[in-house]
Amino acid sequence: MSALKKLKERGYLERRRYEALFFLLFFGAFFGYLGHVMGVTNLLNTLMRTAHDLLMNTVFFIMGITVLTGALGRLMIEFGVVRLLEVLLAPLMRPLFNLPGVSALAGLMTFFSDNPAIISLSNDKNFSRYFKTHELISLTNFGTAFGMGLIVLAFMTGLGYFSGAMIGLSGAVIGAVISTRLMQFFIKNSIPADKEFEGEGDEEKISFESKGSTFQRFLNAMLDGGKSGVQLGLAIIPGVLVISTIVMVITFKPADAAIGYQGLAYEGVPILPKLAGSVDWLFDWLFGFEYPELIAFPVTSLGAVGAALSMVKAFIAQGIVGGNEIAVFTAMGMCWSGYLSTHTAMLDTLKFRELTSKALLAHTIGGLFAGISAHYIFVLMAYLGIV
Repeated sequence: MSALKKLKERGYLERRRYEALFFLLFFGAFFGYLGHVMGVTNLLNTLMRTAHDLLMNTVFFIMGITVLTGALGRLMIEFGVVRLLEVLLAPLMRPLFNLPGVSALAGLMTFFSDNPAIISLSNDKNFSRYFKTHELISLTNFGTAFGMGLIVLAFMTGLGYFSGAMIGLSGAVIGAVISTRLMQFFIKNSIPADKEFEGEGDEEKISFESKGSTFQRFLNAMLDGGKSGVQLGLAIIPGVLVISTIVMVITFKPADAAIGYQGLAYEGVPILPKLAGSVDWLFDWLFGFEYPELIAFPVTSLGAVGAALSMVKAFIAQGIVGGNEIAVFTAMGMCWSGYLSTHTAMLDTLKFRELTSKALLAHTIGGLFAGISAHYIFVLMAYLGIV
């Protein structure tokens, strides 16, 4: 037994050595190339200054939005506005998403907060008993499609693109429909007996009410919502500083081509635009992107939409985005909202981790169609003179 254990440990150690070797080769090749082009000192200065500028001028701006929207969302939950919206939206759930009407509550909860809100609801028996098995699992895709929705809309509107943000919201809804129905199609015959959960759900017991006077409830809801906004704002810092900094350093060019690299923030080697430029006709046709640099937003949204939002100001400063791009960014950012980092945990909580690959595939397709839909809706609106 001890000999077998030693063999297993030896195999594990050998794999770890190979992983370490491949990591060092990739790390050295990646940063070695950047350092060769930019200069090691300039590269280090650019990384630190970009991260610092993102922290000071983007993260805290987003955190301000998350605090305000967190307070607003909590107030709407506390005083029944979310439940009222649920009643209004419930008739649309079955024809659009093939989900029971109560699922509207799940979409609203993630819209006003973030993707993990779906987990607590799906674990509530009074909620889950309304669903068939494949429908409950597809809530992972449905809820993610609206994660951080209010924050994304508020951010884009705050930059002066209200029309583009609203068109993006419509694109996200289309993406959610495609993603949810695809997931249901993929898994319907891949799970145990497809039957409704035992017992009857009681929607009235899904309550968010707290005790106290109206003023006390108002004050507590506002402060608790603001506190959750601070936590969400803090949670996006690693994604923004790490992911966005790396993506930007392979997206942008020197600030002044005549001078060359100076170690300034937002300088870099345009690797990503060169790769995207080889199929720029495709991105122009699908999303209306005229500049290959713009593909950095949806790529970053795969892992963290907060990090993707941090790029928008830089794009605006360069004058390469307009209403169409904001509509596409809003649709894809909201629909994807970092699903690569959340789907596994959400399905693991539902005890269906083996279906993660199908959920990711369905949601990837849904997010792409969200962006495509937003682009062509914007084109139609522009043709009609509405935007």
